[in-house]
Amino acid sequence: MVKTKRAVAIRAILALAAIAAAAGVAISAGLAQTATAPSASTAALAAYAKALSQFKAVLAERRRQIDTKQPLPNLPGQALYLARNLMMSTYKDLTDAQPSRIGRPNKWSVPPQYFDADNEPLIDEYRNLFDVMQAAPANAQNSPTPFKDVVDLGRAIARAKGLDAANAETAGRISLALFFAETNGNQNIGNARSNKYKGSLQTGVAEDANGRKKWAATKPKIASFDPELIARDNREEARLGNMDGRYNHWINVRNGLMNAHAELFAQIPDIVRTLPNPIDQMKFFELIQIVPSPTKAALRSGNLLGYRVSDPKIMGYLRNNSMFAYGKSDRARTSANFREIMDAMWLFNEKFERTLAEYEKVKPR
Repeated sequence: MVKTKRAVAIRAILALAAIAAAAGVAISAGLAQTATAPSASTAALAAYAKALSQFKAVLAERRRQIDTKQPLPNLPGQALYLARNLMMSTYKDLTDAQPSRIGRPNKWSVPPQYFDADNEPLIDEYRNLFDVMQAAPANAQNSPTPFKDVVDLGRAIARAKGLDAANAETAGRISLALFFAETNGNQNIGNARSNKYKGSLQTGVAEDANGRKKWAATKPKIASFDPELIARDNREEARLGNMDGRYNHWINVRNGLMNAHAELFAQIPDIVRTLPNPIDQMKFFELIQIVPSPTKAALRSGNLLGYRVSDPKIMGYLRNNSMFAYGKSDRARTSANFREIMDAMWLFNEKFERTLAEYEKVKPR
């Protein structure tokens, strides 16, 4: 009986080695020599090897479909997104079980316990595929100065809300961060994971219409101190014609900011006092985009960073936006305060570092 169990275990280890080899994952000599019943570490390695193999397969399938000009499925990015998440999630489970597997830093500054830097080329291909799948339509009305437009609009809206020059610049920088958070700084794109959201600030039809209505009420005030910006706005409106405004960069950014963020610009001085780090400020406003109600409640509470979220639906929205999404230990969380939530937004860090660099190029001298 003991020999039978040992033989079964050896066959399991050999099978695991075959799966891992196919996925390009090395098994340590110690694990290969282990001839006992599969441990948690062994199961974690098998799950990661399978997830990595699946991610490679989905990438290859989508690349083949694009290169051969085959029709893509509805929401063609969703399978890629889920496969990427599973790869990162199982890798986190693996490094939880075997901390010695945590490797070198990666070029996106993802915590190395969540991502094996050897897989950087896979994420490069992932991003390249998304660039193709959600490229702006041919008739999209691009701007030659997309970053400056966002900063100019954010600054003007903030001034209309009564902010001084310094705080209005903070609003402009935050607005640019939202552009990078939503689209990686790509204007007028579609969305490979949603049929609802489009454009430079990724709005739905109702959100865009709400922002347009609010802009109409704010426009006269901006005209009183920045007639040049209003002249630009009038030119963009004339250019738009009957086209979906979400595919005009200027108009979608304008409406998106007015819809979700403008009402909080007046509170930027208080927000900056609580969150002096510019990247934390950007994360806070991106949370307004993702989970607006609890984020506004946290601000009203007087204890923004300590405000705790425990609603399963809200935790689900956070996970769908890459917070507490990877690995069994993270996904087991049932609540988090806003300091923990912002710390978990590490996938946004690269985008916001780019924001700071681009803002330096367009800010007033």
